[in-house]
Amino acid sequence: MSLVNNTIVRLLSLLAFCVAVSLPAQAEDRVVVASKIDTEGAVLGQLIYQALQRGGVPVEDRIQLGGTSIVRKALLAGEVDIYPEYTGNGAFFFEQADSALWKDAEAGYAEVKRRDLEANQLVWLQPANANNTWAMSVRGDLARAQGLKTLDDLAQYLKAGGAFKFAASAEFVESPSALPAFQQAYGFTLTAEQLLILSGGNTAATLRAAALQTSGVNAAMSYGTDGGLSALDLQVLEDTRGVQPVYQPAPVVRAETLQAYPQIGELLEPIFAELDLQTLQHLNAQVAVEGADAAQVAADFLDSLGD
Repeated sequence: MSLVNNTIVRLLSLLAFCVAVSLPAQAEDRVVVASKIDTEGAVLGQLIYQALQRGGVPVEDRIQLGGTSIVRKALLAGEVDIYPEYTGNGAFFFEQADSALWKDAEAGYAEVKRRDLEANQLVWLQPANANNTWAMSVRGDLARAQGLKTLDDLAQYLKAGGAFKFAASAEFVESPSALPAFQQAYGFTLTAEQLLILSGGNTAATLRAAALQTSGVNAAMSYGTDGGLSALDLQVLEDTRGVQPVYQPAPVVRAETLQAYPQIGELLEPIFAELDLQTLQHLNAQVAVEGADAAQVAADFLDSLGD
């Protein structure tokens, strides 16, 4: 009996050891989903996390991990496996900030996809058809009354003497790549009386000024997918001349992770294909303006795609 008992004890000990060793390995096999710390990062991160989870991929939540540099370094170090990034940031990742290539959506995506795979074994998946770049937006009532859809339309409106006052940060007004670039490309110039310069670079303040018509403001500096745009009835004027780089959000995944779970691309492609400018504005608004939980907003959107 003693020999039998000793054998059983040894077998149980061996089993316990195997379980203890296998647990970390299983944890390492989980796909770590991260995102940036802002509202859109939370929404996109949750869409990726929940889509993979629903598709049977084991996942770990590191959503809203930090700013661009933090999340990018974590991905390069293998500490996270996938997160949503913007195509235009490839200009900075690969020191090409002065290249006009990044103002073309397809060319910019192709370039960052090629370079990141070659240099870092990172794969860029299907981008959303939305551009979260610096933009000029106008009140919806003004846009509808004057037929303003593009920055060319705005230039014609200003040339005809239309009433206009623009809320922006000092950086937007002074940076050669922002308002001065728009003015040069579209042939208009805003006077000091047509500007309301607000401290800081927070678009929430500029959008609020336009919505409330603070000091006569009827237009605002914004980002293309700002949640406040749809909620406050503000319309982004299309940059038809490609003044600004294109920042399309797309999942970026480690090639090793994609090899282990090749279904990741198939799970995410139809979701990002549905994320156009208005859809992202709406999803962001639910979180930033209405106070909804990003996880619930993502879940509801994924449910709607199954209808």
